[in-house]
Amino acid sequence: MSECTHDCSNCSSACASRAQADFAAPLNVDSKIKRVIAVASGKGGVGKSFVSVMLAVTAMRKGLKVGILDADITGPSIPKAFGITGGTFQTEVGIEPASSTGGVKVMSLNMLVEKPDEPVVWRGSLIAGCVKQFWTDVHWGELDLLVIDMPPGTGDVPLTVFQSLPVDGVVVVSSPQELVEMIVGKSVRMCEMMEKPVLGLVENMSYFVCPKCQERHEIFGESKALALAGHFKLPRFARLPIDPKFAQLVDAGAAEHVELPEDAAKCLEEIVG
Repeated sequence: MSECTHDCSNCSSACASRAQADFAAPLNVDSKIKRVIAVASGKGGVGKSFVSVMLAVTAMRKGLKVGILDADITGPSIPKAFGITGGTFQTEVGIEPASSTGGVKVMSLNMLVEKPDEPVVWRGSLIAGCVKQFWTDVHWGELDLLVIDMPPGTGDVPLTVFQSLPVDGVVVVSSPQELVEMIVGKSVRMCEMMEKPVLGLVENMSYFVCPKCQERHEIFGESKALALAGHFKLPRFARLPIDPKFAQLVDAGAAEHVELPEDAAKCLEEIVG
């Protein structure tokens, strides 16, 4: 192990120096956000952005004022899910986020670049700084809930979010594959290190319901959601199915029309409060 440099900005060790440090970033002065929920995963490709979108849609349907901060800088997908195209603009109070048809406010790097289809080739420190600016420089206005769509893993951006933003809780997203316990464990333990409560586990692509016979098939193996929730002492879990309708609606920018199964919808309602 290397010697401590006392620079906590890119370090996840829980030591005395960290306890004394304060990396909190100030919220945009003309904004007020009551609650912040981060959506995280230990690996990519598990549907983390879809879960972020559905949390925001669930909150919107409950009459809450909600926004999504797209912290997945190199793989932003939130604007497309809501059918948001074009850029944003700067005012005297900050950068104005776009709004979906239903009123969900969205801020993503794709709304700030000239060519959204070109790759973002940035170093970790620059990416982390961009995420922090989405908190300090964006005029969110008054929100009941801000959902942060995190990039996969436990690197610079999750560390920056947990250290700099007042995250009230985390939703961990997984899939049923064999390595999921190790992956979920990494995410849960990082939350513990950062003293952020895990609000629940969402197992995506958990099963498929045959449209002809209505039989449920666990295509990627037996669900581990219940066992993992018990093992890590998580308060709740949800299972989301593989449903081509979900992908069709999201690809068409109509994520606000997705209807989740009743049990999963209830879990997300409990999470958003």
